Amino acid sequence: MADDPYSVLGVTKTATADEISKAYRKLAKKLHPDLNPGDKGAEEKFKKVTAAYDIIGDEKKRARYDKGEIDASGQERPEQRYYREYAGGEDAARYRSTAGFEDIGGFNDLFGDLFGRGGGRGRGGARFSMRGQDAQYRLEVDFLDAVRGTKTRITLPDGETLDVTIPAGVSDGQVLRLKGKGHPGFGEGEPGDALVEVSVKPHAVFKREGDDIIVEVPITFDEAVLGGKVEVPTIGGRVFATIPPGSNTGQTLRLKGRGIKSKSTTGDQLVKLNVVMPERIDEELKRFAEDWRKSHGYDPRRKLKEQA
Repeated sequence: MADDPYSVLGVTKTATADEISKAYRKLAKKLHPDLNPGDKGAEEKFKKVTAAYDIIGDEKKRARYDKGEIDASGQERPEQRYYREYAGGEDAARYRSTAGFEDIGGFNDLFGDLFGRGGGRGRGGARFSMRGQDAQYRLEVDFLDAVRGTKTRITLPDGETLDVTIPAGVSDGQVLRLKGKGHPGFGEGEPGDALVEVSVKPHAVFKREGDDIIVEVPITFDEAVLGGKVEVPTIGGRVFATIPPGSNTGQTLRLKGRGIKSKSTTGDQLVKLNVVMPERIDEELKRFAEDWRKSHGYDPRRKLKEQA
């Protein structure tokens, strides 16, 4: 018998859908087989966590489980029928005999009605049906593909392929649910779903914070002093950003609306400036700095001294 899904995910029966989802994602990332190669214990726990989330992570299934209509493995609970229900009905003859004891043959008929007679058929000749299990996959995608969205194809262990649509703005660790793409059901049961965990590759230039994109841009010391326009890469192509005069390393410029687009908002791109000196200091620059220091010297570490 499967364990109680609330206990498996470590949440209470009053947990919100968001709390359940967060608990699942935390455990799934910790126990995923790709992160625990060869660890059978972690693999079994991962299966239990996924099975538990399949029940209480679905609003309708959770309601049915809480009502006792399905068990922890998602199977229908057998209808509870007792002797007294039969005794007064048309099936009463099954429980009567001249010796005053229940007829053994009657019990066989009863069990045949409840659990199905041969060939997986139940009462009225209906086949026993059960939903198929979900299948777990891990998909690695490029940073820009995750940002912009794309379509890709997964090759399954049996050689078949599965087309996957990556929505724009998908985040690292997010699990995509592909309805009906899991293991086939039993009888007339519907197939399970495919759960695809997305792993986003890091980018050489861009970093992500929420829906904002961060990029570090080096500038020359004269651009820092005088200001000007510099070309900046964004996830949508190159643009020109205005560098204000007197800029410093660590100063951040905000390019509005150049971040990741979500359903309701669009992030920004944050340009962090990094003042870079020339690789070689020639005599002209050296003399200029010496003369400038004599008449314009300043202490950039004044606040540091005051606070120490």
